Amino acid sequence: QVQVVESGGGLVQAGGSLRLSCAASGRTFSTNAMGWFRQAPGKEREFVAAITWSGGNTYYADSVKGRFTISRDNAKNTVYLQMNSLKPEDTAVYYCAAAPYNGGSYYSPRRYNYWGQGTQVTVSS
Repeated sequence: QVQVVESGGGLVQAGGSLRLSCAASGRTFSTNAMGWFRQAPGKEREFVAAITWSGGNTYYADSVKGRFTISRDNAKNTVYLQMNSLKPEDTAVYYCAAAPYNGGSYYSPRRYNYWGQGTQVTVSS
């Protein structure tokens, strides 16, 4: 089992920044990558960014490229999502998830089998 806990959400004005953290514990050696997803009210969960533990390969949704940066600290089993130039449409519950080594697209939530409880990000206009 892998436990995933997000933190760092909050309320920020448009144009501001927030940094989310995601701490993984347990059998983290069984995971290949970590991803961030978000879900706004009435909408489906959507991919935001992902990063592999080994090599640090990164993947981003087009909507956040150039504004969000995902990074990892392998020693701490922690992944970060630095969010800059936030927009009201970034408002959502942000979820962190862990992906095992078996195949599938990092852009799909089906790739991930361990999920955190989510942290609310609200961007006011």
